Amino acid sequence: MSWDNITISREGAVATVRFDRGERLNAFDAKLVEELTEVAVSFARDEETHAVVLTGTTRAFSAGADTKEDPETGGFIAERRRSHLGRYMCRAWEEMPQITVAAIDGLAVGGGVALPLALDWRVMAEDAYFYVPEVRLGVNLQWQTIPRLVALVGPARAKRIALLCERMEARQAHDWGLVDELAPAGGAVPVAQALAAKAAAMPMPATTIIKEAVNTASNALLHATAAMDSDVALMLRNSDEVQRLWDDMRAGKMPG
Repeated sequence: MSWDNITISREGAVATVRFDRGERLNAFDAKLVEELTEVAVSFARDEETHAVVLTGTTRAFSAGADTKEDPETGGFIAERRRSHLGRYMCRAWEEMPQITVAAIDGLAVGGGVALPLALDWRVMAEDAYFYVPEVRLGVNLQWQTIPRLVALVGPARAKRIALLCERMEARQAHDWGLVDELAPAGGAVPVAQALAAKAAAMPMPATTIIKEAVNTASNALLHATAAMDSDVALMLRNSDEVQRLWDDMRAGKMPG
């Protein structure tokens, strides 16, 4: 299989998935989200690959949602389908049988934070950062990110990350438990590949079973508590208050 925005390389039992939208800084449009979902699903029957590294470019893991993407024109059902694409993508990566490691260089914004949280481990370059701006934009954090955040950092820190829209440097992300290992500036990929290789050296039946057991325990309420977050986001985006906020931003009046 081939994709427009994604390439896959392999070294032994470790696959490295790279996505690159050039000057769009890996912003998520519907095409990229669907391609990343297809890639994740393609590993379901791949018994030769035991671990997968997911990375963007040295400039950006992802700048978040592509705000320049043309709006959906197919009515409410089509608009709702697009709103849920990111949730399906994160779930596909979360449920892969292989051990997954996100390698984060540059900026990771919005969905660029949500997707790595669905993977097993995260490696972040020391000069990279997280930024979750959704509340400042008048919408909620979606893609079932909230329960994953709570599982990793606890409720108080999850609220701070989601509510205050503060830029989080790599060292703080590591100290808070969002990131498992730090890497030199611009060097997240080789560190992530080394971590993936350690996992790949273990017997895959056992690693898959343990991964599924841990995910089941930590995500017991994931789909029950956050199944509708994309519908809520759709409602908020279409509200008069948010439309006025976005009109102000387009006019150069930034909130906060």
